[in-house]
Amino acid sequence: MIKSAVTLSLVPEARGGPFVFWDDGQVACDRAINLGFDAVEVFAPGPGSLAVSTWSPMLRDFNLALAAVGTGAGWVKHRLTLTDPDPSVRQRAIDFVRSMIDAGGLLHAPAIIGSMQGRWSDAAPRAAAMDYLARALDALGQHAAGYRVPLLFEPLNRYETNLVNTIETGVQLLRSLTTNNVKLLGDLFHMNIEEEDIAASIRAAGPLVGHVHFADSNRRPIGLGHTDMAPVVAALRDIGYDGYVSAECLPYPDPDSAARQTMDSFRKLFR
Repeated sequence: MIKSAVTLSLVPEARGGPFVFWDDGQVACDRAINLGFDAVEVFAPGPGSLAVSTWSPMLRDFNLALAAVGTGAGWVKHRLTLTDPDPSVRQRAIDFVRSMIDAGGLLHAPAIIGSMQGRWSDAAPRAAAMDYLARALDALGQHAAGYRVPLLFEPLNRYETNLVNTIETGVQLLRSLTTNNVKLLGDLFHMNIEEEDIAASIRAAGPLVGHVHFADSNRRPIGLGHTDMAPVVAALRDIGYDGYVSAECLPYPDPDSAARQTMDSFRKLFR
């Protein structure tokens, strides 16, 4: 059964970004469960913000799961990417992601690599950057397997990266890896920009789809943009998807309203 999740950011530097709840895990969990969500997805500044001693009892008390943990703070806070031309920076990026895999894994949640994929440049041409990225995903995907969770890789739109923009390119990258423990995150906002046909892209990726970010064409909650969700829902059902659709959307017009709009849309589409 497809499950619902809502995002929480604990990263001050990301303020204004597409996260529904902000700053306070206890408050976010309380609102999430009262609105009927199955899980929260957390964008954390580092592994210290995901301490098992804090999050395990809190999730248990609210009867919520942790859907995933974002690693984007590695870029937002520390300017680290897995494709930096400097090998010492690439190693620090790998170490940061590994620490987030450890933190999420102890809470049975996968880590997401999105903005930390970086970009190719004159100093790191596309072929070299893709090689750096593939090597990192191989190592990190294998590390995540130790926790029996996948590593999630997210294609981003052209304004955020020049590396992997489409689901098709993501599929090609994953099929080049040695590990089979990396799955794709299909973000409907990015897909609205880059895909010719969102539903067809989902069907083509099939079992490689491991997570979905639930946002409309304008990054507002589903139902407040122009994405036609009926074929998207049909495609997810056709591939047997049973993971999370997670509201990585703007808190528009405010967090509670965005969460409520998301849950109303989720129930209409999936229940």
